Amino acid sequence: MTEAGAFPKGFLWGAATSAYQIEGSPLADGAGPGVWHRFSHTPGNTREGETGDVACDHYRRWADDIALMRDIGLKAYRFSLSWPRILPEGRGRINRAGIGFYDRLTDGLLAAGIEPVVTLYHWDMPAALDDRGGWLSPESPEWFAEYAGIAFDALGDRVRWWATLNEPWVVMDAGYLFGVNAPGHRNRYEAPIAMHHMLLAHAESVRLYRARGRAGRIGIVVNLEPKDPATGSEEDRAAAERDDAYNNRYPLDPVFFGRYPAALRTIFGDAWPARLEEDAARIREPVDFVGVNYYTRRIVSCDPSATLGFRAVPPPAGSATMATGWEVHPAGLARAVAELRARYGEFPVLITENGGAFPDPPRVSGPSLDDPLRVRCYREHLLALRGEMARGADVR
Repeated sequence: MTEAGAFPKGFLWGAATSAYQIEGSPLADGAGPGVWHRFSHTPGNTREGETGDVACDHYRRWADDIALMRDIGLKAYRFSLSWPRILPEGRGRINRAGIGFYDRLTDGLLAAGIEPVVTLYHWDMPAALDDRGGWLSPESPEWFAEYAGIAFDALGDRVRWWATLNEPWVVMDAGYLFGVNAPGHRNRYEAPIAMHHMLLAHAESVRLYRARGRAGRIGIVVNLEPKDPATGSEEDRAAAERDDAYNNRYPLDPVFFGRYPAALRTIFGDAWPARLEEDAARIREPVDFVGVNYYTRRIVSCDPSATLGFRAVPPPAGSATMATGWEVHPAGLARAVAELRARYGEFPVLITENGGAFPDPPRVSGPSLDDPLRVRCYREHLLALRGEMARGADVR
């Protein structure tokens, strides 16, 4: 797009993946099973029984993948490390073949002129630790810090951008409350405990990284969805505020303020442990950046019969939508960054995920595709983001 010239020199044009979604070979060369391996191999948990056993076969094709990244001009690549590939039992014995894979990947990226951006946790806890309670265990922040230290020591001399967690809210909501993601729990009492331990793990790993004396940057990646009430009623406006606290502010208020949003006590009711509020100060630790994953806004209606007292409603009639049914809403990306700045102040922001799921169009000729909706989606999101940058947002 011609407007790309309006972005600052050094802007990190990149792409993002996660280990279990692309690597394949999840048990190769001494790796252990993770929670997603176990979850996806349980009948009925995934569509048509799909697993990550092969995926994009990145574990074997990584060099070809880097060549593709170079060919399309990527300047940065965010990937996650597989905790069970590095620590098959979750703690203790290090699988050197696992570390070796990420060594080669990192060196290959740098040789191609691509900045590696590493996520420590993209939802793949070792199954051995899940058997010991997973994120429900008070020991889990310690487990994670051990793993993080190994990663820092192995790659910290070359990797300058680190994210501790990817979307901890999704792990809590989909993995512990509604059970549609690994580890597949459905328990309103467990969800806030799992979230608390993940955020403690984040803070411990940030402190550990700085204690190692590394010169890079470390932060957290969150999924943000601006909220709009379905109607102008007082009930729907209040529901949208509660959903904002539950989704957008839940992971970040403790990081920046050392406290949880007060609305969570109402949302979770008797499932909210008071001790979490007393402990939240331990989560407050300055971050060098926040990664924002943005896909759509959410229109919210009050619904006392829903699990949390509110629900999403469909986008307005005639809206462009993705294959997921989500509204294509580029203005929401700029709004998400603006609301982030308004609440938490000024700091670097990385747009760590963005885009949309659309049906693949037919080929026109050679590698060319007639793909106007996807092109429009990317273009309008970039223009909306550029507008917020013009208003002072520090987006890298």
